[in-house]
Amino acid sequence: MTEEQRSPTGKPMVEATPMDVIRVRIASFALVFCFAVLVLSFVGRIWVLTAVVVAIMAVIAIYMASAVRKQKRLGGGPQSRG
Repeated sequence: MTEEQRSPTGKPMVEATPMDVIRVRIASFALVFCFAVLVLSFVGRIWVLTAVVVAIMAVIAIYMASAVRKQKRLGGGPQSRG
């Protein structure tokens, strides 16, 4: 490892912060759960619950997108080497 890849305290530095990784993982789990509730509320014709779940899914998607955008700004994420 080169010097710029270590913090002043000597710990290895990563491009994506652990909080960003946690945000993406929790948000993806929440999206799967919301999708299941969405399907059940749609089949059960509970339109108010359907609308609430769609709104929650939109907020979660924006939350995930902001975490991914922050990771990309830091230079992390998948990169093509082809």
